Amino acid sequence: MPTLRSLFFWPRPVRAAVLTPWLLALAACGSSPPVELYRLPSAPLGVTAAPPSAATSGVWLVSSVRLPDYLDRDALLWPSGATGLRALPGQRWAEPLRDAVPRVLRADLARLRGTDKVWASPLPGGLRAQQVLRVEVQAFEASADGKALLLSARWWLADPDGKTTALVRQFEQRVPLQDAAPDTLVAAHREALWALAQDIARTAEHP
Repeated sequence: MPTLRSLFFWPRPVRAAVLTPWLLALAACGSSPPVELYRLPSAPLGVTAAPPSAATSGVWLVSSVRLPDYLDRDALLWPSGATGLRALPGQRWAEPLRDAVPRVLRADLARLRGTDKVWASPLPGGLRAQQVLRVEVQAFEASADGKALLLSARWWLADPDGKTTALVRQFEQRVPLQDAAPDTLVAAHREALWALAQDIARTAEHP
């Protein structure tokens, strides 16, 4: 097989015929597949929230929304076998879920309770929270059979002074998946978070 140096002594047409396929193959190996970015919409998809109830009272501080470590990545995940997860090639979150989920959940709670009733830390000057909300997401991925998006979370609402018993609840939501398209998967994530916000707001007002 000729060496690269020896090719330069060959006639130009022959050299071009030999080098062109090699250069094209090299360029193909060096190129990266296109990446598509997906975001969790700020507003619930296809949902018009009713005006906050006049009975809603008390300022909430959303103290923390924790996600498991396996969700701390950019790739959209899809089940692989009974317990595995695989990253969908070229499909990524535009915003890390550790940032998007708390932001979206606070926005949904504000829609349900009123924009002046739900805050993140630090609170504006002169404002005091009557309740502190903490959320722990335990699972947030497609089921092993790929037929549903599962959201499992524990949340608790407590008096910041510890004078009353905290309200603790477990939440489970299963959103059907019509197909494995990334848009379908993202929409299901959004629907599940809206359901979580509704559960928190409804249960807290009527425990």
